[in-house]
Amino acid sequence: MTQTNTEIAKVLTLAKEVLEIEADAIHAMVSRLDQGFARAVELILACKGRVVVSGMGKSGHIGRKIAATLASTGTPAFFMHPGEAAHGDLGMITDHDVVLALSNSGESDELVALLNPIKRRGVPLVAITGNLQSTLARQADVVLDAGVEKEACTLNLAPTASTSAQLAMGDALAVVLLDLRGFGSDDFAMSHPGGTLGRRLLIHVRDIMHSGDELPVVHVNTLLRDALLVMSQSGLGLAAVVDGDNRVVGVFTDGDLRRVLNRDIDLKSTPVNQVMSSNPRRINPDKLAAEAVQMMQTYKITGLLVVDASDHLVGAFNMQDLLRAGVV
Repeated sequence: MTQTNTEIAKVLTLAKEVLEIEADAIHAMVSRLDQGFARAVELILACKGRVVVSGMGKSGHIGRKIAATLASTGTPAFFMHPGEAAHGDLGMITDHDVVLALSNSGESDELVALLNPIKRRGVPLVAITGNLQSTLARQADVVLDAGVEKEACTLNLAPTASTSAQLAMGDALAVVLLDLRGFGSDDFAMSHPGGTLGRRLLIHVRDIMHSGDELPVVHVNTLLRDALLVMSQSGLGLAAVVDGDNRVVGVFTDGDLRRVLNRDIDLKSTPVNQVMSSNPRRINPDKLAAEAVQMMQTYKITGLLVVDASDHLVGAFNMQDLLRAGVV
């Protein structure tokens, strides 16, 4: 059913109100951050085991996301469901762990039931809650205030602003810990090998380039006719042109071929060095494939030659190779 302009305006107004309420809730936490946050970071940094994240209901869903973010940014963590914990999963917690518990009310029955066993084990307990007077807050070693003035729900019932605040607090913890651990892009790639980010950070030019017999290469004095044959057999849309020491002096591409045909040049008598593109773009094999993508996009080229530190030709590749590798 097609909406009227009035209905569309109402929808957009409500959506904007939701976003504003949630943004205000997160912004309000900034001024409330205190030494407790620094203490939570200190406890987690000193942890010899893992961060055990727990929460019930919507807080549990947020807890799973926080655990995943921590784990992927250098802080080993996992989620423990409080209902299952009371039936044996408390055995997941070791003396070397830190527990991070989430509850907006701080009174969730399933979570409160775990507090005494956790405290008896002597495991540090960090709480993210919206109720500083709650049972959870009183039992915690550190309390992070994620309270909100109101939910974004028009009934002020459904967890919306409160869960956004919890998630933001968890992100703040993860990012601060990442920075203090010196967790870098290589570390990030190692924990994300299956995703696009990991491929962009792990795959190097040497991993995708053609080399050896697959390399389309001709000598500087090779006749254009023979250079065309080498180029067509490679399927890369280019042929590298080298001197007697295998140093790159130029490249002959599909674009150069089109220009040759427009000039009516004799393919059987013209050497390739008269029609090639001199001083072509090239890259080192140890560079990230993502850097090659950036270079190719910047200079609007579809292929690159790969050279060593002495400018000797060692490989070549094109955009199709990058696509197959999942880099673009």
